[in-house]
Amino acid sequence: MALTFEVDPAFDRPVRDGIVTLWADVSNAGGAVGFVPPVSEEDVRPELLKHQVALTEGRTRLVVGYDEEGRVAATAFLTFNTHRLMRHWLWAYTVMVHPRHQGKGYGRDLMAVVADAARATEGIEAIRLTCRGGTGADRFYAACGYKEVGRVPGAIRVAEGDDRDDICMLLPLG
Repeated sequence: MALTFEVDPAFDRPVRDGIVTLWADVSNAGGAVGFVPPVSEEDVRPELLKHQVALTEGRTRLVVGYDEEGRVAATAFLTFNTHRLMRHWLWAYTVMVHPRHQGKGYGRDLMAVVADAARATEGIEAIRLTCRGGTGADRFYAACGYKEVGRVPGAIRVAEGDDRDDICMLLPLG
């Protein structure tokens, strides 16, 4: 069964707790979403608080995918640029699909909803995101229509002696 997506859901306790659980589960399965395992839900909460502040201030939008049991199974945060010369594109952050739902096309579904939400936002012409090299995420995003537009070699240190490229990708919405 497909995920059900919602753009800009109420950021209530079930959504917050669901995102924290998702984020920890994805991180602990090796997902490149800002942490290196092992990660606890308490490690994740301060990072979610940063997203919550941006949501409250209207600087960020949220896309959530729910599984058939109503659990948070996917997310993406869309953050607006505040620089006056870059307001025509936004960032996609913390793009995740729960490990139990991966390989079913839900990631592509999530990215399609993200693109639709961005297109429906006045003045937005493109989406940028970054991903960690060596994970295959760049191939996934390329399959969703994103193009690599930049790479910083060794910018992400996941462990001593394990530096990864920071890959910047762009999806024009025109």
